[in-house]
Amino acid sequence: MEQHRAVVVGAGIGGLTAAVALHRDGWDVTVLERAAALTPVGAGIGLAPNAQRALDVIGLGDRVRDLSAWQGDGGMRAPDGRWLARTHAKAAAARFGGPLVLLHRATLVDLLTSALPDGVVRTGVTASLADPGDDERPAVVRTPDGDIAAELVLGADGIRSTVRRALFPDYTGLVYSGFTTWRVVVPAPERPFAPHETWGPGRLWGTQPLKDGRVYAYAMAAAPEGAHAPDDEKAELLRLFGDWHHPVPEILAAVDPVDVLRHDVHHMPEPLPAFHHGRVALLGDAAHAMQPTLGQGGNQAIEDAIVLAHHAGRELPPSRALAAYTADRLPRTTAIVRKAARTGRLTLLSARPAVALRDGLIATVSRVGPGLVLRGFDGIADWRPPAPVNRPRVS
Repeated sequence: MEQHRAVVVGAGIGGLTAAVALHRDGWDVTVLERAAALTPVGAGIGLAPNAQRALDVIGLGDRVRDLSAWQGDGGMRAPDGRWLARTHAKAAAARFGGPLVLLHRATLVDLLTSALPDGVVRTGVTASLADPGDDERPAVVRTPDGDIAAELVLGADGIRSTVRRALFPDYTGLVYSGFTTWRVVVPAPERPFAPHETWGPGRLWGTQPLKDGRVYAYAMAAAPEGAHAPDDEKAELLRLFGDWHHPVPEILAAVDPVDVLRHDVHHMPEPLPAFHHGRVALLGDAAHAMQPTLGQGGNQAIEDAIVLAHHAGRELPPSRALAAYTADRLPRTTAIVRKAARTGRLTLLSARPAVALRDGLIATVSRVGPGLVLRGFDGIADWRPPAPVNRPRVS
């Protein structure tokens, strides 16, 4: 049987997951990454049960859980340390069919690349879409070393995707979300702490443990687009969060300024008309960039990859297979993009009366019905991948 060829543009988490899924289904896969090396940003990622179930499809779910810290009891706090809402790991796992786990992005990238044959991932390659193809002719990807024809091309090249621009040149829906983020990974403080996310006026801080004895901390604050600290980003974090509750000051004390990652947040509030055209499909941030307020960006990219491989393996014409992918993914991700944006607006309220009202409502809801806090992830964390179809497996 003739082996089909797939080209994945972008070696992020979504692109690599898709490459593994397609390789396991018998495709000849090439991943093209413009960076000179696979060096994931120095940050953590939380994988909810929905993404873990997607990774189970390609045989990596158990390994991810082994390498991860399982989130324990924690919740939401105010800057002075008051608990606004408590979450219980067992209740969350029972509701969604598994725990939330956390690991370093580099660990996940290493695990995905180890599931691919040598030579599949080519770094330092600038790729562009020359022809999206159709049911009668292949798609063509242009590289400095020549054109590559393929039965399937995946645009997994991030929030400023060149593949997306080639498919939908009139789309102008990428907007600044109104806030910036910082991320750090440092050794865990000596004093114990519970996993938490703390909401202040126009600011947010989260602290989550990793399995290797470090902690992943992230912060958000309303800021003009393109703003930078007048000195360094550690000093900016100290100004914004230095007087917040334990363990925030201890974490900031351990931060090396050169290791602080700062990024403005952009998202796509208006959805694309489709996630495909011809023989080309988009996934992850290239298709539906979202705010990080639900922790679902990487999770949805993993879902995309598994659903796309599912439809690609059904022996349908490309137009029908990719239309089915769009039909599965566009409504779901559009709803999550919009929910993340609503959460972002709530998170970054800054007027004192509005903050007091928000915090009071959260505390009341947590006391009256603890399950109501988890209900916000119904329909998200309980997602399950499509049933597998019979097709050849590649060891």
